[in-house]
Order: sequence, then structure tokens, then C-alpha cells
Amino acid sequence: MTPGSVTQDGSTTTAGNGTTTQAPGTTTTNGSTEQGIQFIDGLLPDAVPHVAVELGAAMFVLIAGWYVSKLVIRLFGRTIARRIQRPSITQTVLRSVRLAIMLVAVAFSLSIVGFRGSDILLSVGVFSAVLGIVLAPIVGSIINGVFVLADQPYEIGDMIEISDSNTRGFVEDITIRYTKIFTLDNTFIVISNSSIRDRDIVNYSAEDERTRLSLALTVTYEGDLAEARELMEDAAKGVDGVITGGPDIRIGSARYPAAPTCFIDEYADHGVKLVLRYWAKEPFKLMRVRSEVNEAVWDRLEDADVHIPYPHSHVVFDETSGSLPVEMQRGGEQPGPARRAGEWPEDGEE
Repeated sequence: MTPGSVTQDGSTTTAGNGTTTQAPGTTTTNGSTEQGIQFIDGLLPDAVPHVAVELGAAMFVLIAGWYVSKLVIRLFGRTIARRIQRPSITQTVLRSVRLAIMLVAVAFSLSIVGFRGSDILLSVGVFSAVLGIVLAPIVGSIINGVFVLADQPYEIGDMIEISDSNTRGFVEDITIRYTKIFTLDNTFIVISNSSIRDRDIVNYSAEDERTRLSLALTVTYEGDLAEARELMEDAAKGVDGVITGGPDIRIGSARYPAAPTCFIDEYADHGVKLVLRYWAKEPFKLMRVRSEVNEAVWDRLEDADVHIPYPHSHVVFDETSGSLPVEMQRGGEQPGPARRAGEWPEDGEE
């Protein structure tokens, strides 16, 4: 082919010098974008540089994408929430939609300033090793976040406890990378999903918010055992926040009485050990409910024929016990000679 010759195939025109031009009637995205920039540039004074126009247009697209993403979330957020009915999954979907809109806006902005896709591929190829090392923990957290959302060990609003640190609080947010917990000490804890999946989590409000508590108490053998058990049960029933009765509570295949019940646990050395078991309606104020039950039990047993024993120890000395020095002293007098336990004073000594 001689220089300057032109051949046409379909809608593409190829010149002999190797350049490619678009046939009449066909357009591309970059061409449309460039035409729009040139149109805006023509409306502005000549003092405004072309680069400033491109940067302004790119910033406008980013800002428009930001507001469009918020508008989409506002319009479709409730509909998605009603269909999914899980706050964690709902927020993850909404974040993904917003991220997708912003990525499209960023890509369009980069095309405005002349940043091509081949440049991105070249950058990824050069820095792939470095990015792999840096992004490895983030990718691990994302994968574990998917498992957390799928396994449903807890949900937003649940009260959980991290066993190894005795940290208790409410799940404030679950993202694809981390879980945010609002503790009972009015502090925030942000734990990566890769870390929290390796810990033992106690969920107090997963399916049933009722939580069973217990009170161990020892009474003497001389007291009225039946009265003690009855008074402890009545005391727990009078506390606000305690389930006073109703159908048995089912846990797995077992059933437990819903009303407070006092059991005889053991016949110990100093008395009879009783255990009062009762159910709290909500797990959010367990310490307050426990304290009020303990106070009510104390008030009920104070005037009853029930006594709480104190440990007593008897020390016995005999001929095989050795000796123990004892000094006897009266007011203002010097102590006499030390004697062994059980030894009587000699004649003439007071």
C-alpha cells in the first residue's frame, strides 16, 4: 500500500500512515467526553486553561457521583431492608451499591483527565507484589467478614461477650472487614473479622433474650429448710425484670421452669447449700437484676427462722499436740512466765 492510500472496511477507516480514524456516524465514550470538554471550554474565557476545565469537570463528576449514591440509598434503602430483614446484610449491600456508584464516577473522572485503562494495568503490574503484601491482611478480613455474615454468630444490636477478655457490650456495626462493639463501659472496640472468628463469643440475645442467673446460699441445719426455699423463691418473684412464671422455657430438647426455683444442692459441713435459679427478661441489666434479687433474699431471711452459718474452727490440744507458749497478764502488771497450753499455775502464783 502506498503512502496516502486509504482503505475502508465496515465502519473503520485505515490510512496508509498507520493512523486510525473513526468513520462518520460513529462515536466513542472518550470522543463524547472530549467533545463535552471542548464545548465547556468554548463557553469559558480564553484565560481559563484547558487543564483547569478538565479538573473542574472531573471534580464535578465525583461530587455528582457522591450525591447520586446517597440519593440511591435513600430511595431504595428501606425496600432492601424489608426484603433482607438482617441489618448487617442490609448495610453491606447498601455499602456495596454506594461503592459501585463511586467507582463508576471515579473511572469517568479519570477518563476526563486523560487517564487510560492501560495506565492502570501497567501500574498494577509493577506494584502487584507490593500491593499483595499490603492487601493480604485486608483480603483476609474481607473473607472472614463474608463468613461472619453467613454464619450469623451475632447481629447488630445483640449483646455479646468476648470470653478471653471478659469484654461485654452491644454490636454497633458489622462491616465486611471489622466488627464494632459498644461496651458497657461506654467505649468502642473495633475488632477485625479475622481476629474475632478465632475467639469464643457469648451471645446473650441471639434468639431468646431471657438469661438464667443463680444465687448460691448456705443455711444452718437447725433452721427451717422449707421456709428458706420458699422465701428465696418469693423474693426473686418480687423483683422487676425477673420472670415470675408461665410455660417452661425450652433450650434445645430440655425444658426448665420459668418461675424462680430453689434447689437443695449439697449437705455441706457448715450447713445445707441451696441454689436459687431464676430467669431475667433481658440481658441488658443483669448486674442490677442480680443485685436486687440478692437484696430481696437478704430482707426476707432476716426475720425468718433461717440462719446463714459462719465457719467455725475448733482447736484441740492433747498429749500429742506439742506445746504452745501462753502468757497471762492482768492490767498494769508485767506478764508472768510463759506456760504451755493446758499447764496450771504453780502454787503461790496468781
